[in-house]
Amino acid sequence: MRFSNKFRLLMALMVCAVFMVASPAYAKDKKVRVYKGKPAKYVFLFIGDGMGLPQKGATEAFTGEQLLMNTFPAQGMTTTYAADRFITGSAASATSIASGQKTNIGMLGMAPNQKHVKSIAEMAKADGKKVGIVSSVSIDHATPAAFYAHVPTRGQYYDIDVALSESDFDFFGGGGLKDVTNKKKNSKNYKGNALDLIKKAGYKVVTDKEEFMALKPADGKVISWNAWLQDSKALPYAMDMRPQDITLPEFTAKAIEMLDSPEGFFLMVEGGKIDWACHANDAAAFIQNTIAFDNSIAKAVEFAKKHPKDTLIVVTGDHECGGLTLGFAGTKYGSYYDALKPQTISFQQFSDQVVPLWKEEHKGNASFEDFQPTITHFFGLEFEGDAKKNPLVVKDYQLAMLKDAYARTMKDETEFKNPELYNLYGGYDPLTVTITHVLNNNAGLGWTSYKHTGVPVATSAMGVGSSSFNGYYDNVDIAYKIMAVMGMTPKVHAAINNAEFASN
Repeated sequence: MRFSNKFRLLMALMVCAVFMVASPAYAKDKKVRVYKGKPAKYVFLFIGDGMGLPQKGATEAFTGEQLLMNTFPAQGMTTTYAADRFITGSAASATSIASGQKTNIGMLGMAPNQKHVKSIAEMAKADGKKVGIVSSVSIDHATPAAFYAHVPTRGQYYDIDVALSESDFDFFGGGGLKDVTNKKKNSKNYKGNALDLIKKAGYKVVTDKEEFMALKPADGKVISWNAWLQDSKALPYAMDMRPQDITLPEFTAKAIEMLDSPEGFFLMVEGGKIDWACHANDAAAFIQNTIAFDNSIAKAVEFAKKHPKDTLIVVTGDHECGGLTLGFAGTKYGSYYDALKPQTISFQQFSDQVVPLWKEEHKGNASFEDFQPTITHFFGLEFEGDAKKNPLVVKDYQLAMLKDAYARTMKDETEFKNPELYNLYGGYDPLTVTITHVLNNNAGLGWTSYKHTGVPVATSAMGVGSSSFNGYYDNVDIAYKIMAVMGMTPKVHAAINNAEFASN
Protein backbone atom coordinates (compact mmCIF):
# COMPACT_ATOMS: atom_id res chain seq x y z
CA MET A 1 0.00 0.00 0.00
CA ARG A 2 1.58 3.29 -1.14
CA PHE A 3 0.31 6.86 -0.91
CA SER A 4 1.80 9.90 -2.63
CA ASN A 5 3.36 12.65 -0.52
CA LYS A 6 0.83 15.06 -2.02
CA PHE A 7 -2.01 12.82 -0.86
CA ARG A 8 -0.60 12.70 2.69
CA LEU A 9 -0.44 16.49 2.65
CA LEU A 10 -4.05 16.68 1.53
CA MET A 11 -5.11 14.41 4.37
CA ALA A 12 -3.33 16.70 6.83
CA LEU A 13 -5.02 19.72 5.28
CA MET A 14 -8.36 17.99 5.64
CA VAL A 15 -7.85 17.61 9.39
CA CYS A 16 -7.28 21.36 9.61
CA ALA A 17 -10.28 21.95 7.36
CA VAL A 18 -12.64 20.28 9.81
CA PHE A 19 -12.12 23.22 12.14
CA MET A 20 -12.57 25.80 9.38
CA VAL A 21 -15.90 24.73 7.86
CA ALA A 22 -18.17 25.12 10.87
CA SER A 23 -19.39 28.35 9.27
CA PRO A 24 -19.17 28.86 5.50
CA ALA A 25 -19.15 32.64 5.84
CA TYR A 26 -15.36 32.79 6.12
CA ALA A 27 -15.03 32.15 2.38
CA LYS A 28 -16.83 35.31 1.33
CA ASP A 29 -14.06 37.76 2.24
CA LYS A 30 -10.92 35.82 1.37
CA LYS A 31 -8.74 36.63 -1.60
CA VAL A 32 -8.78 34.18 -4.49
CA ARG A 33 -5.59 33.46 -6.42
CA VAL A 34 -6.25 33.66 -10.15
CA TYR A 35 -4.09 33.22 -13.22
CA LYS A 36 -3.00 36.26 -15.23
CA GLY A 37 -0.91 34.71 -18.00
CA LYS A 38 -1.57 33.50 -21.54
CA PRO A 39 -5.00 31.81 -21.79
CA ALA A 40 -5.22 28.04 -22.16
CA LYS A 41 -6.57 26.73 -25.43
CA TYR A 42 -7.76 23.36 -24.16
CA VAL A 43 -9.47 23.04 -20.77
CA PHE A 44 -10.59 19.83 -19.08
CA LEU A 45 -12.74 19.73 -15.94
CA PHE A 46 -13.20 16.33 -14.29
CA ILE A 47 -15.78 16.04 -11.50
CA GLY A 48 -15.85 12.91 -9.37
CA ASP A 49 -19.37 13.01 -7.99
CA GLY A 50 -19.32 11.94 -4.35
CA MET A 51 -15.53 11.60 -4.48
CA GLY A 52 -13.94 12.80 -1.25
CA LEU A 53 -10.51 12.03 0.17
CA PRO A 54 -11.71 8.73 1.70
CA GLN A 55 -12.87 7.47 -1.69
CA LYS A 56 -9.51 8.31 -3.24
CA GLY A 57 -7.61 6.83 -0.31
CA ALA A 58 -9.57 3.58 -0.37
CA THR A 59 -8.98 3.23 -4.11
CA GLU A 60 -5.22 3.68 -3.71
CA ALA A 61 -5.19 1.18 -0.84
CA PHE A 62 -7.16 -1.32 -2.93
CA THR A 63 -4.91 -1.08 -6.00
CA GLY A 64 -1.63 -0.42 -4.21
CA GLU A 65 -0.95 2.33 -6.73
CA GLN A 66 -1.26 6.10 -6.85
CA LEU A 67 -4.21 7.57 -8.65
CA LEU A 68 -3.08 9.69 -11.56
CA MET A 69 -5.09 12.65 -10.27
CA ASN A 70 -3.11 12.52 -7.01
CA THR A 71 0.18 13.01 -8.87
CA PHE A 72 -0.77 16.38 -10.35
CA PRO A 73 1.58 19.23 -9.30
CA ALA A 74 -1.20 21.45 -7.92
CA GLN A 75 -3.22 20.14 -4.98
CA GLY A 76 -5.88 21.99 -3.03
CA MET A 77 -8.78 21.52 -0.64
CA THR A 78 -12.26 22.78 -1.52
CA THR A 79 -15.36 23.53 0.54
CA THR A 80 -18.71 22.56 -0.96
CA TYR A 81 -21.62 24.10 1.00
CA ALA A 82 -24.77 25.35 -0.79
CA ALA A 83 -26.42 28.75 -0.35
CA ASP A 84 -29.14 27.32 1.88
CA ARG A 85 -27.61 24.16 3.38
CA PHE A 86 -24.24 23.16 4.78
CA ILE A 87 -24.33 19.69 3.21
CA THR A 88 -24.68 20.37 -0.49
CA GLY A 89 -26.43 18.55 -3.30
CA SER A 90 -25.09 17.87 -6.78
CA ALA A 91 -27.18 20.59 -8.46
CA ALA A 92 -26.06 23.37 -6.12
CA SER A 93 -22.46 22.19 -6.12
CA ALA A 94 -22.28 21.80 -9.90
CA THR A 95 -23.76 25.27 -10.37
CA SER A 96 -21.04 26.68 -8.11
CA ILE A 97 -18.30 24.88 -10.03
CA ALA A 98 -19.78 25.70 -13.44
CA SER A 99 -20.59 29.37 -12.91
CA GLY A 100 -19.12 30.61 -9.62
CA GLN A 101 -22.63 31.19 -8.27
CA LYS A 102 -23.74 29.81 -4.90
CA THR A 103 -27.32 28.61 -5.15
CA ASN A 104 -29.99 26.68 -3.29
CA ILE A 105 -30.38 22.92 -3.17
CA GLY A 106 -31.88 21.58 -6.40
CA MET A 107 -31.32 24.68 -8.51
CA LEU A 108 -29.35 24.51 -11.75
CA GLY A 109 -27.65 27.37 -13.56
CA MET A 110 -29.30 30.12 -11.55
CA ALA A 111 -28.93 32.17 -8.39
CA PRO A 112 -31.29 31.66 -5.43
CA ASN A 113 -33.48 34.46 -6.87
CA GLN A 114 -33.83 32.38 -10.07
CA LYS A 115 -31.77 34.76 -12.21
CA HIS A 116 -29.83 32.75 -14.76
CA VAL A 117 -26.04 32.64 -14.70
CA LYS A 118 -23.71 31.56 -17.49
CA SER A 119 -21.56 28.47 -17.12
CA ILE A 120 -17.94 28.32 -18.20
CA ALA A 121 -19.08 25.88 -20.90
CA GLU A 122 -21.57 28.39 -22.29
CA MET A 123 -18.95 31.14 -22.19
CA ALA A 124 -16.43 28.89 -23.95
CA LYS A 125 -18.98 28.20 -26.69
CA ALA A 126 -19.69 31.93 -27.07
CA ASP A 127 -15.94 32.46 -27.36
CA GLY A 128 -15.77 30.16 -30.38
CA LYS A 129 -14.50 27.03 -28.67
CA LYS A 130 -15.97 23.58 -29.05
CA VAL A 131 -17.68 22.17 -25.95
CA GLY A 132 -18.26 18.62 -24.73
CA ILE A 133 -20.14 17.14 -21.78
CA VAL A 134 -19.60 13.53 -20.67
CA SER A 135 -21.07 11.68 -17.69
CA SER A 136 -21.47 8.11 -16.48
CA VAL A 137 -25.01 8.97 -15.31
CA SER A 138 -27.82 10.41 -17.44
CA ILE A 139 -26.60 13.36 -19.47
CA ASP A 140 -29.47 15.45 -18.07
CA HIS A 141 -28.56 14.67 -14.46
CA ALA A 142 -27.63 17.48 -12.07
CA THR A 143 -23.89 17.77 -12.66
CA PRO A 144 -23.82 17.74 -16.47
CA ALA A 145 -27.02 19.81 -16.67
CA ALA A 146 -25.46 22.64 -14.64
CA PHE A 147 -23.26 23.43 -17.63
CA TYR A 148 -26.08 24.01 -20.13
CA ALA A 149 -29.47 24.26 -18.35
CA HIS A 150 -31.16 26.88 -16.16
CA VAL A 151 -34.01 25.44 -14.09
CA PRO A 152 -35.16 25.95 -10.48
CA THR A 153 -35.66 22.23 -9.89
CA ARG A 154 -33.21 19.57 -11.03
CA GLY A 155 -36.07 17.14 -11.64
CA GLN A 156 -37.33 19.17 -14.61
CA TYR A 157 -35.74 16.67 -16.95
CA TYR A 158 -37.83 17.59 -19.96
CA ASP A 159 -36.81 21.24 -19.71
CA ILE A 160 -33.20 20.15 -19.26
CA ASP A 161 -33.41 17.95 -22.36
CA VAL A 162 -34.84 20.88 -24.33
CA ALA A 163 -32.00 23.06 -23.06
CA LEU A 164 -29.54 20.46 -24.32
CA SER A 165 -31.07 20.68 -27.78
CA GLU A 166 -30.67 24.48 -27.70
CA SER A 167 -27.14 24.53 -26.26
CA ASP A 168 -25.31 24.07 -29.58
CA PHE A 169 -22.61 22.19 -27.66
CA ASP A 170 -20.63 19.86 -29.87
CA PHE A 171 -20.51 16.54 -28.00
CA PHE A 172 -22.65 14.86 -25.35
CA GLY A 173 -21.78 11.35 -24.22
CA GLY A 174 -22.45 8.79 -21.50
CA GLY A 175 -25.89 8.15 -20.06
CA GLY A 176 -29.23 8.78 -21.72
CA LEU A 177 -32.14 11.22 -21.37
CA LYS A 178 -34.69 10.77 -18.59
CA ASP A 179 -37.86 12.51 -19.81
CA VAL A 180 -37.93 13.50 -23.48
CA THR A 181 -41.77 13.49 -23.63
CA ASN A 182 -42.52 15.43 -20.42
CA LYS A 183 -44.07 12.26 -19.01
CA LYS A 184 -43.57 13.57 -15.48
CA LYS A 185 -45.45 16.78 -16.37
CA ASN A 186 -42.71 18.92 -14.82
CA SER A 187 -42.71 21.46 -17.65
CA LYS A 188 -45.21 24.21 -18.38
CA ASN A 189 -43.80 24.75 -21.84
CA TYR A 190 -43.97 21.57 -23.91
CA LYS A 191 -42.21 22.04 -27.25
CA GLY A 192 -42.49 18.50 -28.56
CA ASN A 193 -40.43 15.36 -28.07
CA ALA A 194 -37.04 16.55 -26.81
CA LEU A 195 -35.16 13.83 -28.69
CA ASP A 196 -36.78 15.04 -31.91
CA LEU A 197 -35.70 18.57 -31.02
CA ILE A 198 -32.15 17.32 -30.46
CA LYS A 199 -32.13 15.67 -33.89
CA LYS A 200 -33.61 18.79 -35.52
CA ALA A 201 -30.81 20.81 -33.92
CA GLY A 202 -28.34 18.80 -35.98
CA TYR A 203 -27.19 16.18 -33.49
CA LYS A 204 -26.31 12.71 -34.66
CA VAL A 205 -27.62 10.15 -32.15
CA VAL A 206 -25.36 7.14 -31.63
CA THR A 207 -25.91 4.19 -29.27
CA ASP A 208 -24.04 1.35 -30.99
CA LYS A 209 -20.43 0.90 -29.85
CA GLU A 210 -19.06 0.04 -33.28
CA GLU A 211 -20.70 3.12 -34.79
CA PHE A 212 -19.50 5.19 -31.83
CA MET A 213 -15.88 4.13 -32.21
CA ALA A 214 -16.02 5.03 -35.91
CA LEU A 215 -17.18 8.62 -35.28
CA LYS A 216 -15.03 11.37 -36.80
CA PRO A 217 -15.05 15.17 -36.35
CA ALA A 218 -16.64 15.48 -39.79
CA ASP A 219 -19.78 13.86 -38.34
CA GLY A 220 -20.58 17.15 -36.62
CA LYS A 221 -22.52 17.47 -33.39
CA VAL A 222 -23.09 14.17 -31.57
CA ILE A 223 -25.06 12.87 -28.63
CA SER A 224 -24.23 9.29 -27.70
CA TRP A 225 -25.21 6.93 -24.95
CA ASN A 226 -24.55 3.30 -24.23
CA ALA A 227 -27.10 0.83 -25.60
CA TRP A 228 -27.56 -0.72 -22.13
CA LEU A 229 -28.46 1.87 -19.52
CA GLN A 230 -28.52 0.22 -16.13
CA ASP A 231 -30.36 2.44 -13.64
CA SER A 232 -32.05 5.81 -14.16
CA LYS A 233 -30.65 6.02 -17.71
CA ALA A 234 -27.05 5.75 -16.45
CA LEU A 235 -24.10 3.75 -17.72
CA PRO A 236 -23.64 0.38 -16.02
CA TYR A 237 -21.30 0.33 -13.04
CA ALA A 238 -17.74 -0.25 -14.21
CA MET A 239 -17.66 -3.72 -12.65
CA ASP A 240 -20.88 -4.71 -14.48
CA MET A 241 -19.82 -3.63 -17.95
CA ARG A 242 -19.64 -6.03 -20.87
CA PRO A 243 -17.27 -5.88 -23.87
CA GLN A 244 -20.00 -4.31 -26.02
CA ASP A 245 -20.53 -1.43 -23.58
CA ILE A 246 -18.94 2.00 -24.03
CA THR A 247 -16.83 2.90 -21.01
CA LEU A 248 -16.26 6.32 -19.47
CA PRO A 249 -12.63 6.38 -20.69
CA GLU A 250 -13.85 5.56 -24.21
CA PHE A 251 -16.42 8.36 -24.09
CA THR A 252 -13.67 10.71 -22.90
CA ALA A 253 -11.23 9.70 -25.62
CA LYS A 254 -13.86 10.09 -28.33
CA ALA A 255 -14.90 13.48 -26.96
CA ILE A 256 -11.30 14.68 -27.22
CA GLU A 257 -11.07 13.42 -30.79
CA MET A 258 -14.34 15.10 -31.77
CA LEU A 259 -13.58 18.42 -30.06
CA ASP A 260 -9.95 18.89 -31.05
CA SER A 261 -9.84 22.00 -33.21
CA PRO A 262 -7.73 25.12 -33.87
CA GLU A 263 -10.16 27.20 -31.79
CA GLY A 264 -9.66 25.00 -28.74
CA PHE A 265 -12.27 23.34 -26.53
CA PHE A 266 -13.77 22.89 -23.08
CA LEU A 267 -14.63 19.38 -21.88
CA MET A 268 -16.37 18.43 -18.65
CA VAL A 269 -16.32 14.76 -17.62
CA GLU A 270 -18.28 13.49 -14.61
CA GLY A 271 -17.70 10.22 -12.80
CA GLY A 272 -21.28 10.18 -11.56
CA LYS A 273 -21.61 6.60 -10.40
CA ILE A 274 -18.94 7.01 -7.75
CA ASP A 275 -21.64 8.93 -5.92
CA TRP A 276 -24.39 6.42 -6.56
CA ALA A 277 -22.26 3.54 -5.28
CA CYS A 278 -21.47 5.53 -2.13
CA HIS A 279 -25.14 6.32 -1.55
CA ALA A 280 -25.65 2.54 -1.52
CA ASN A 281 -22.54 1.94 0.63
CA ASP A 282 -20.91 -0.37 -1.93
CA ALA A 283 -17.13 0.02 -1.65
CA ALA A 284 -16.15 -2.33 -4.46
CA ALA A 285 -18.47 -0.51 -6.87
CA PHE A 286 -17.22 2.98 -6.04
CA ILE A 287 -13.59 1.83 -6.19
CA GLN A 288 -14.00 0.36 -9.66
CA ASN A 289 -15.77 3.51 -10.82
CA THR A 290 -13.04 5.69 -9.32
CA ILE A 291 -10.49 3.66 -11.28
CA ALA A 292 -12.55 4.18 -14.46
CA PHE A 293 -12.71 7.91 -13.68
CA ASP A 294 -8.94 8.05 -13.21
CA ASN A 295 -8.46 6.17 -16.48
CA SER A 296 -10.59 8.85 -18.15
CA ILE A 297 -8.28 11.50 -16.73
CA ALA A 298 -5.40 9.58 -18.31
CA LYS A 299 -6.91 10.29 -21.74
CA ALA A 300 -6.71 14.02 -21.04
CA VAL A 301 -3.14 13.69 -19.78
CA GLU A 302 -2.17 11.93 -23.02
CA PHE A 303 -3.58 14.90 -24.92
CA ALA A 304 -1.88 17.41 -22.61
CA LYS A 305 1.52 15.84 -23.25
CA LYS A 306 1.10 16.77 -26.91
CA HIS A 307 -0.03 20.31 -26.03
CA PRO A 308 1.72 21.11 -22.73
CA LYS A 309 1.72 24.89 -23.15
CA ASP A 310 -1.95 25.11 -24.12
CA THR A 311 -3.76 22.69 -21.80
CA LEU A 312 -5.26 22.86 -18.31
CA ILE A 313 -6.67 19.80 -16.53
CA VAL A 314 -8.63 20.28 -13.29
CA VAL A 315 -9.98 17.41 -11.18
CA THR A 316 -12.32 17.87 -8.23
CA GLY A 317 -15.22 16.33 -6.35
CA ASP A 318 -18.58 18.02 -5.88
CA HIS A 319 -18.97 16.61 -2.36
CA GLU A 320 -18.23 13.48 -0.36
CA CYS A 321 -20.94 10.82 -0.18
CA GLY A 322 -21.69 8.11 2.36
CA GLY A 323 -19.58 9.42 5.21
CA LEU A 324 -16.91 6.87 4.33
CA THR A 325 -14.25 6.18 6.96
CA LEU A 326 -10.96 4.39 6.34
CA GLY A 327 -11.29 2.33 9.47
CA PHE A 328 -13.95 0.38 11.34
CA ALA A 329 -14.44 -0.30 15.04
CA GLY A 330 -14.71 -4.04 14.48
CA THR A 331 -11.33 -4.30 12.76
CA LYS A 332 -9.58 -1.83 15.11
CA TYR A 333 -6.35 -0.87 13.30
CA GLY A 334 -6.72 -3.56 10.66
CA SER A 335 -7.33 -2.91 6.97
CA TYR A 336 -8.06 -5.79 4.60
CA TYR A 337 -8.82 -4.31 1.20
CA ASP A 338 -8.15 -7.58 -0.58
CA ALA A 339 -11.42 -8.79 0.93
CA LEU A 340 -13.22 -6.57 -1.59
CA LYS A 341 -11.67 -8.29 -4.60
CA PRO A 342 -13.96 -11.38 -4.72
CA GLN A 343 -17.03 -9.15 -5.29
CA THR A 344 -17.89 -9.53 -8.98
CA ILE A 345 -21.02 -7.39 -9.46
CA SER A 346 -22.39 -4.16 -8.06
CA PHE A 347 -25.17 -3.86 -5.51
CA GLN A 348 -27.37 -2.65 -8.38
CA GLN A 349 -26.85 -5.71 -10.54
CA PHE A 350 -27.35 -7.97 -7.53
CA SER A 351 -30.59 -6.34 -6.37
CA ASP A 352 -31.94 -5.87 -9.92
CA GLN A 353 -31.21 -9.33 -11.31
CA VAL A 354 -29.98 -11.90 -8.79
CA VAL A 355 -32.46 -11.24 -5.98
CA PRO A 356 -35.58 -11.05 -8.22
CA LEU A 357 -34.58 -14.25 -10.00
CA TRP A 358 -34.18 -16.02 -6.65
CA LYS A 359 -37.62 -14.85 -5.54
CA GLU A 360 -39.20 -15.98 -8.78
CA GLU A 361 -37.60 -19.41 -8.69
CA HIS A 362 -38.24 -20.17 -5.02
CA LYS A 363 -41.52 -18.36 -4.26
CA GLY A 364 -40.56 -17.77 -0.63
CA ASN A 365 -39.85 -21.45 0.04
CA ALA A 366 -36.07 -21.19 0.36
CA SER A 367 -34.16 -20.52 3.57
CA PHE A 368 -31.27 -18.13 4.12
CA GLU A 369 -28.99 -21.15 4.32
CA ASP A 370 -30.09 -22.05 0.79
CA PHE A 371 -29.08 -18.56 -0.35
CA GLN A 372 -25.63 -18.55 1.26
CA PRO A 373 -23.80 -20.06 -1.77
CA THR A 374 -25.17 -17.23 -3.91
CA ILE A 375 -23.68 -14.65 -1.53
CA THR A 376 -20.37 -16.49 -1.58
CA HIS A 377 -20.41 -16.65 -5.38
CA PHE A 378 -20.97 -12.92 -5.96
CA PHE A 379 -19.33 -11.35 -2.89
CA GLY A 380 -16.86 -13.91 -1.58
CA LEU A 381 -18.26 -13.97 1.95
CA GLU A 382 -17.83 -17.33 3.65
CA PHE A 383 -20.01 -18.94 6.29
CA GLU A 384 -17.50 -21.41 7.70
CA GLY A 385 -14.00 -20.82 9.00
CA ASP A 386 -12.16 -18.65 11.51
CA ALA A 387 -13.39 -15.05 11.33
CA LYS A 388 -10.34 -13.92 13.33
CA LYS A 389 -8.01 -15.14 10.60
CA ASN A 390 -10.09 -14.55 7.47
CA PRO A 391 -11.95 -11.24 6.93
CA LEU A 392 -14.27 -12.93 4.45
CA VAL A 393 -15.75 -15.18 7.14
CA VAL A 394 -19.07 -13.89 8.47
CA LYS A 395 -19.15 -13.33 12.24
CA ASP A 396 -22.03 -14.59 14.37
CA TYR A 397 -23.63 -11.17 14.88
CA GLN A 398 -23.31 -10.48 11.16
CA LEU A 399 -25.01 -13.77 10.38
CA ALA A 400 -27.98 -12.66 12.47
CA MET A 401 -28.07 -9.35 10.58
CA LEU A 402 -28.00 -11.14 7.24
CA LYS A 403 -30.77 -13.55 8.21
CA ASP A 404 -33.02 -10.69 9.30
CA ALA A 405 -32.28 -8.74 6.12
CA TYR A 406 -32.98 -11.83 4.00
CA ALA A 407 -36.39 -12.20 5.62
CA ARG A 408 -37.22 -8.55 4.94
CA THR A 409 -36.09 -8.81 1.32
CA MET A 410 -38.22 -11.89 0.76
CA LYS A 411 -41.18 -9.82 2.04
CA ASP A 412 -40.31 -7.00 -0.39
CA GLU A 413 -39.64 -4.51 2.39
CA THR A 414 -37.79 -1.45 1.07
CA GLU A 415 -39.37 1.63 2.71
CA PHE A 416 -38.49 2.12 6.36
CA LYS A 417 -40.04 4.91 8.45
CA ASN A 418 -38.57 3.41 11.59
CA PRO A 419 -35.28 5.31 12.20
CA GLU A 420 -33.47 2.19 13.37
CA LEU A 421 -34.39 0.26 10.24
CA TYR A 422 -33.56 3.23 8.02
CA ASN A 423 -30.10 3.41 9.58
CA LEU A 424 -29.64 -0.26 8.76
CA TYR A 425 -30.90 -0.26 5.18
CA GLY A 426 -31.50 3.30 3.91
CA GLY A 427 -33.84 3.04 0.95
CA TYR A 428 -32.07 -0.01 -0.46
CA ASP A 429 -32.83 -3.70 -0.64
CA PRO A 430 -32.17 -4.90 2.94
CA LEU A 431 -30.24 -8.02 2.00
CA THR A 432 -28.03 -6.36 -0.61
CA VAL A 433 -27.02 -3.41 1.55
CA THR A 434 -26.40 -5.69 4.54
CA ILE A 435 -24.10 -7.87 2.43
CA THR A 436 -22.04 -4.84 1.35
CA HIS A 437 -21.99 -3.51 4.92
CA VAL A 438 -20.64 -6.81 6.24
CA LEU A 439 -18.05 -7.08 3.47
CA ASN A 440 -16.96 -3.44 3.74
CA ASN A 441 -16.77 -3.52 7.54
CA ASN A 442 -14.67 -6.68 7.48
CA ALA A 443 -12.33 -4.97 5.01
CA GLY A 444 -11.91 -2.13 7.51
CA LEU A 445 -14.26 0.44 5.98
CA GLY A 446 -17.15 2.18 7.70
CA TRP A 447 -20.14 4.15 6.45
CA THR A 448 -22.02 6.81 8.42
CA SER A 449 -24.65 7.92 5.90
CA TYR A 450 -26.62 7.10 2.77
CA LYS A 451 -26.41 10.76 1.77
CA HIS A 452 -23.76 13.40 1.17
CA THR A 453 -21.53 14.87 3.88
CA GLY A 454 -20.06 18.33 4.37
CA VAL A 455 -16.35 17.53 4.47
CA PRO A 456 -14.09 19.41 2.01
CA VAL A 457 -12.93 17.62 -1.12
CA ALA A 458 -9.62 17.57 -2.96
CA THR A 459 -8.96 19.55 -6.13
CA SER A 460 -5.90 18.90 -8.30
CA ALA A 461 -4.62 20.45 -11.50
CA MET A 462 -1.87 20.28 -14.10
CA GLY A 463 -0.90 22.48 -17.01
CA VAL A 464 -1.48 26.14 -17.80
CA GLY A 465 -2.30 28.15 -14.68
CA SER A 466 -2.43 25.05 -12.51
CA SER A 467 -0.54 26.66 -9.62
CA SER A 468 -3.59 28.82 -8.90
CA PHE A 469 -5.38 25.64 -7.77
CA ASN A 470 -3.04 25.13 -4.82
CA GLY A 471 -4.36 26.00 -1.38
CA TYR A 472 -7.70 26.07 0.39
CA TYR A 473 -10.74 27.61 -1.29
CA ASP A 474 -14.44 27.23 -2.02
CA ASN A 475 -15.99 25.47 -5.02
CA VAL A 476 -17.10 28.78 -6.58
CA ASP A 477 -13.41 29.65 -6.80
CA ILE A 478 -12.87 26.70 -9.15
CA ALA A 479 -15.08 28.48 -11.68
CA TYR A 480 -13.25 31.78 -11.20
CA LYS A 481 -9.85 30.14 -11.56
CA ILE A 482 -10.89 28.34 -14.74
CA MET A 483 -12.39 31.53 -16.16
CA ALA A 484 -9.10 33.33 -15.55
CA VAL A 485 -7.09 30.58 -17.26
CA MET A 486 -9.47 30.75 -20.24
CA GLY A 487 -8.99 34.51 -20.52
CA MET A 488 -12.41 35.40 -19.10
CA THR A 489 -13.23 37.82 -16.29
CA PRO A 490 -13.39 35.75 -13.08
CA LYS A 491 -16.85 36.63 -11.80
CA VAL A 492 -20.47 35.49 -11.99
CA HIS A 493 -21.74 36.22 -15.50
CA ALA A 494 -25.47 36.92 -15.72
CA ALA A 495 -27.62 35.36 -18.42
CA ILE A 496 -31.11 36.22 -19.61
CA ASN A 497 -33.68 35.01 -17.07
CA ASN A 498 -36.03 32.87 -19.14
CA ALA A 499 -39.42 32.75 -17.40
CA GLU A 500 -40.51 29.64 -19.31
CA PHE A 501 -38.44 27.52 -16.93
CA ALA A 502 -40.25 28.72 -13.80
CA SER A 503 -41.11 25.88 -11.44
CA ASN A 504 -44.67 24.61 -11.11
